[in-house]
Formats: sequence, structure tokens, C-alpha cells
Amino acid sequence: MSDVTGQAGSGRRRAPNHVLISKREALGWSRRRAARELQRLGAARGLGVPELEALEKALYRHESGIALCRDPLYVELYCAAYDATAHELFGDVVPATEAGERYGVRSHKFIAVYIGADRAAELGARELVTPTSPHHGLDCMTREVAHDEGLCRLYVWPFGVAIFHLVEEIAFPNVAHLAVWRRRTYIENLEWASRYMSDLVCADAEASYVLSLYWVHSPIWPPHELDTALRIMCFPKTLLARDPEMSDATLAHAELVERSLLVEGFDYPEMIAFGVKGISLGYASWSGVVYVPVAPQRSLAESELVSTELATQAIWAYCAHINEQVEQGRDPSVPAEYGWRFLRGVRSRLTNPRPQETDQHRFMRSAILDTSGLPGHLTQAIDILRETSER
Repeated sequence: MSDVTGQAGSGRRRAPNHVLISKREALGWSRRRAARELQRLGAARGLGVPELEALEKALYRHESGIALCRDPLYVELYCAAYDATAHELFGDVVPATEAGERYGVRSHKFIAVYIGADRAAELGARELVTPTSPHHGLDCMTREVAHDEGLCRLYVWPFGVAIFHLVEEIAFPNVAHLAVWRRRTYIENLEWASRYMSDLVCADAEASYVLSLYWVHSPIWPPHELDTALRIMCFPKTLLARDPEMSDATLAHAELVERSLLVEGFDYPEMIAFGVKGISLGYASWSGVVYVPVAPQRSLAESELVSTELATQAIWAYCAHINEQVEQGRDPSVPAEYGWRFLRGVRSRLTNPRPQETDQHRFMRSAILDTSGLPGHLTQAIDILRETSER
């Protein structure tokens, strides 16, 4: 990766970026110290960053005006290090990414498989999964999983639910490309997860659904289009025909629909906004979640959204299994320790605010839970299990 992301022409007088300089000096950092911080932040976010010397050189060139900072990687790191927006640091002349280029997203896919409590316990006994930190008070086990398209980790809960968490770094010129990619890869992901889990538990196991969370770290839309673009990204299938068959015309048609919606606006009635003005933009819907950290140091951390989704999808899949048994005309059968009292406690942990919880986290958690339908799903499962246990 080059450290020079936009040369100031030889005929142009250098214009130092005094905002970058003042932000660094306000923290008492030398350029070497600032470079170390950029390197640390990059590593924490799983980003490929240059060597320390290259980062220090880039800092000098960006601060002095020799090079304009147009690289999304540097913009993201500067915003995080200095707790500022791209507009504050670089103004309107140098946006985070040039119009017409690709926006950058980390796609988090949550792929659910119900395997049953016995098989979950067996995986733990065979040490194929190991205990990890609880998510919203729910103990679980985990293991790394090899995947060709990104980083993947399998989470297994003792009540019998497994969730594959697949993280993919993607970049597209518009939301239409994401919508087509999403539909195509969902089919592939479900088939892959079913095969992997069936081999792991030595029995048939079928992945039931995929839910996506999009962390948009490099938006390309102008301010008057950004909000609408994120709304479409939160419900991307609105760009696609109901026919699941993909053809050469699918993308072209989706692009036409997207351009129309960007002009007219898009509002899905069951979508909930949970961003905070000047800090973040966030939307949740039945189809998924999208989030833009406008001020990275003050916004929610990526891990907070991921942890909330893991807990939400684990319980959603468990409740779905209970309801499926009822719909098949059977009394649901679950381990006693994961009966209605367990779900009652889960409902309290997931839906009630915590004493140290921030407003941002509360807004996010409520938006994800409400759009998933989990509160009602939980109440129904609790009532069913209680009724069954009292017979």
C-alpha cells in the first residue's frame, strides 16, 4: 500500500493540514507516537496497516500537504485516533472516498443451525469447542473455522443452537451490487454451514437462515444521499424482484431501482433508526443491521453490535425450534434447565436496561430486538413451555 494517496501538484503551493497537526499536538504526541497509535488501532480492527516507518512518513506528508489523504484506511485510522469525523479533519474538498469509487464494508453474517442440547454437550466433551466469554449472560463455546471468503468463528450454546459468525471485507460501487451479492452468497453460506455442521456432529444438521450486520467504514455517498443509501442497505432486497432466479439483467434492474430511490427517498415502515446525530448512523430491520461510526471514538464499538446480534440470534433460533415443534403437533421437548424459567431470565437480561449501559447501547439493543421480533417470540415460547410443564 502506498503512503501517498493524492499528490499535491508541483505547481500548487503546499497547504499544511493544520487540523491534523493540532489534533496530534493536543495529545502531546510526536509523529512517531501517533504512528504507533495508528498501527495499534489498525491491528485492533483487523486492518492491514503499513510498517511503522511508512506510517510516520505518511503522517508527515498528510500534515505538510505534500499528499492529500484520500485512502479510506488512513481516514478511518485518523478519525479513530483523533476522535473526529472525516469532515472535521479533511473538509469537503477531500472526502473519505471519491464519488464513483467503492464504499467499504465489513459484512458480519450470522448463520444459525439448531443441533440440540445433547450434540452441543458432545462437542464440548470432545473439546471440539471451548468455553468463551458469555454474550449478555449466555454461556457459550467456540472454535475457529476455516472459510475461503473471510474470518469465521463457530459459537455453540448449551441449549442446542450453533451460530457461524462470518466476517467478510467487501467493497462495491453501489448498494445494488451488495443486494445481488447478498442473495447469491446466502444460498452458498447455508449450504456450506449445513455441510460443515453435519460433518462436525456426525448427523444431519441444516442451517436455517442468515442475518447480516454491515459496518460501513468508508461511505461514498454525498450527505443528501447517505441516509437513504443506508436505509436501502438495511433492507437491500427491496432492489430485487421476488423471483429468486438471478440473470444478467438482475443487477442492471437493481441499479435502476436504487438510483430512483436515492432521488425519491426510501422508508421501510418496520425499520428503526438508532444512530446519534454527529456520532453515528444506524438502522435495524427484519433483514439486518447497518451502522456507520461517524465519530469512531464516541460511537459504538463493532464488537458491541456483534455481541448483541450473537445473543439475539442464538435465542431466536432456540425459540424457533420450540415453536416449530408446536406447529408439528407435538409438545416441545427441551432440557429442564433450559425451560420456561431459563427463557424468562433471558428475556429480562436482553430487554431490561443495565445500570452501566449507555444510551447508545440501549438504543441499539432495543432496535435489534424489536425488529427481530424476539420479545414476542420469547413470550410465546415461555407460555408454551410453562403450559407444557404444568400438565
